[in-house]
Amino acid sequence: MIVSVVILNWNGRHFLEKYLPGVIANSQLPGVDVDVVVADNASTDDSLSWLQTNHPNVRIIRLDMNYGFAEGYNQALLHVDADYYVLLNSDVEVTEEWLQPLLDLMQQKHNIAACMPKILAATDRTSFEYAGAAGGFMDKYGYIFCRGRLFHTVEKDTGQYDSETEIFWATGACCMINARLFHETGGFDGLFFAHMEEIDLCWRLKNAGYTIWYTHRSTVYHVGGGTLPQSSPFKTFLNYRNNLLMMYKNLTPRKHRKLILSIRMMLDGISALHSLLKGDISVLKAVWKAHNSFRKLCRIQLPSDITAPPLSYPTCVYQRSVVYQYFIKGCKSFKYLTP
Repeated sequence: MIVSVVILNWNGRHFLEKYLPGVIANSQLPGVDVDVVVADNASTDDSLSWLQTNHPNVRIIRLDMNYGFAEGYNQALLHVDADYYVLLNSDVEVTEEWLQPLLDLMQQKHNIAACMPKILAATDRTSFEYAGAAGGFMDKYGYIFCRGRLFHTVEKDTGQYDSETEIFWATGACCMINARLFHETGGFDGLFFAHMEEIDLCWRLKNAGYTIWYTHRSTVYHVGGGTLPQSSPFKTFLNYRNNLLMMYKNLTPRKHRKLILSIRMMLDGISALHSLLKGDISVLKAVWKAHNSFRKLCRIQLPSDITAPPLSYPTCVYQRSVVYQYFIKGCKSFKYLTP
């Protein structure tokens, strides 16, 4: 059996220098071949020369351009022969024996396609980290949230989510995925470039009858925003556009998809106006660009009628509005969401 830990790098020498030694030292599994691979998205810093000098045994995959997160991994994983991939951001600190619980889960659960560990913040090691926390979920209108994080409210880790559970999506910051299933389902959608491509993939996997899981028995620490900070207008654009893209691709039947997308785009507009009233025009611009880009992609590159999966909403979708629960009812924690 082969497990490949694949780190996608773009101008991240400072993160590699800080966290790669720990990945190498702590990524051992008894009786399993584990290799650490760095796939480089045509970095312009000295990442590769530093790697060759300091870690000559780490395999490097050199990509000819910056493909972004989604297509970058697609291109890189074509050259990685393994039973399981571990997709790991360069700004993640792993802990001792972090891999074993993930592999155990992949081998024990029926029809499992991917899993993720507990993700805590590197800057506050008692708090969950925004991008994944204790497992990802989605509400009926496509809003993404986690056990341990609703919108920008992040919880302290007090053991409240210390249970293995099925989830809707596993974060691309750190997840283990069955290599065969990754390729059979088409990998990431390169149109996304970055952000929410892992949620789209998990949705497709669940529509195909597979499950996604979280385990608290493995913990990593994530810096977050290493390539695109939260305040980046481009990041805001990608989040709004890609959320619409994944719903368009995965929601069925067509009539239902049209209704949900209409409601979601209206809610996007309300969010943009709310930010404008607070003096921030950047969100309005990002939403405008995102909606225009989404409409253009629908006309040019996306099929108008998509083969329906077995269910419009697979398991682990919250059948209410998390926006209503959070902003109107004041629910700031996953554990208090109305069932």
